[in-house]
Amino acid sequence: MKIVIVGGVAGGASCATRARRLNENAEIVIFERGDNVSYANCGLPYFVGGAIAKEESLTVASPGFLRARFAIDVRVRSEVVGIDPAAKKVRVREREGREYEESYDKLVLAPGASAKTFGWGGEGVFTLRDVRDATGLSSYIREHGVKTALVAGGGFIGVETAENLARIGVNVTLAEFQPQLLPPLDPEMAVPVAEELVKNGINVRTGTGVKSVEKSKDGLKVVFSDDTTADFGIVVLALGVTPETALFKSAGGELAADGGIAVDSFFRTSLPDVYAAGDAVSVRGADGNETLIPLAGPANRQGRSVADNIMGGASSGGADVLGASVVKVCSLTAASVGLNEKQLRRAGREYLKVYAFPFSHATYYPGAKQMILKLLFDRDGKVLGAQGVGEEHVEKQIDVIAAAMRFGGKVSDLAQMELCYAPPYNSAKSPVNMLGFIASNVLDGLMSPAYAEDVKEGDLVLDVRTPSEFAAGHIEGSLNIPLDELRDRLGEVPKDTPIVVTCAVGLRGYIAARILAGHGYTASDLTGGYRMYCLAKKAGLVKNAR
Repeated sequence: MKIVIVGGVAGGASCATRARRLNENAEIVIFERGDNVSYANCGLPYFVGGAIAKEESLTVASPGFLRARFAIDVRVRSEVVGIDPAAKKVRVREREGREYEESYDKLVLAPGASAKTFGWGGEGVFTLRDVRDATGLSSYIREHGVKTALVAGGGFIGVETAENLARIGVNVTLAEFQPQLLPPLDPEMAVPVAEELVKNGINVRTGTGVKSVEKSKDGLKVVFSDDTTADFGIVVLALGVTPETALFKSAGGELAADGGIAVDSFFRTSLPDVYAAGDAVSVRGADGNETLIPLAGPANRQGRSVADNIMGGASSGGADVLGASVVKVCSLTAASVGLNEKQLRRAGREYLKVYAFPFSHATYYPGAKQMILKLLFDRDGKVLGAQGVGEEHVEKQIDVIAAAMRFGGKVSDLAQMELCYAPPYNSAKSPVNMLGFIASNVLDGLMSPAYAEDVKEGDLVLDVRTPSEFAAGHIEGSLNIPLDELRDRLGEVPKDTPIVVTCAVGLRGYIAARILAGHGYTASDLTGGYRMYCLAKKAGLVKNAR
């Protein structure tokens, strides 16, 4: 069997090495148009910022390594420019200009995705998609003494690039057309991310896109969507990616509605004996619909599954993608999995949500850091998605929830999840357990959640924090009765109107709501408490701010 693989990064390299482990006699050829295969494109911003010091550290497996250990014929600087499905041949163009044909028994397409540039380019304008991009950007900064930079786009690459440019002393502006950074997060969860970047000296402009980039005497003149202008030494475009589908489409292959390569659950395309994996492939997302999810983890798993399928193993692993992702933002970590509120609303799907502000480990052990967690679920208890932001162990919580979602977990499963505990590592009631407890209380009717965006003028808000906490900031017009005094002061609380109870983060509010319910009151608990109300207000979600 002869297997030809187009693209030698995550999906392609994973497919090739798995295929070799399954079949010692197969002929395996990788064509890669770039200079490197199996490189860590997720690490490129950290190379620019100096956290990864050596260029060779970005290469997971060199062509020589793949040849020596796996007997794979790796041909770099070789672009596949045509596919003849009937003859089962591909046309290859080397960078030096020579063209030739190569036959195959099975063809695997792992071309990845290209950076969106909207036509902007030229000297001083960069993208970050491969090692050559990263080394070119680093060299340009050094050689030209670059002092200012615009990073256009506030997704993963944009945020990471902004942080790393600031790390080497560049004055950075980060501009994002959408009203928030990091689209996988909901707006209130993205607020701490923007604040962290600002705290670290980065000028963050949300709701501001780029209209044009032109050469000027001072470097590059950028015109923003609000018609303001500024000059920068460099511009880094982090505006998202487009799946590389032109080769497949020109051969008559079928594309999905979202523009990716259409595959079945075994990653077979519409062309005979042609498979596809990675960023160019349309997968089934957390909502069950076709979507593009350009992440390295799914790409690697898909490549492995393709090899299994070619060798007769019939593996559909990787066809469903929950989109688990994490990003470092200076001293913070932001992570998410599954669907967010924006996606659920667009789909017209009913859902519930709760927030928690747990600590990374037992608070009596020194160094515990508080995080923000958000859980989305339906009325049957199925977990729909989760998000987290904090300094420590955030990704651990999202990983556990992602695993639960993979196996169809419900909020009751999160509540009963058995996780490691010792004071330096966790709490006896872990953050995941806490989310499960809160969500289970909602479904069991023990807690009626109120949300910050629903609190409006005229609502009776009871704040059960201490007087000093209340004095430091509170929802305008709210009544303050500390929790430990509530039973003795029930006469001060009107009984003929619904009550929204709040505290700092929701726990005391829940206890107060249970006390009120036990005395015949109708009360709901503001999930996430006053802290979440403030975040929601900063995110513009509280329309009738009191």
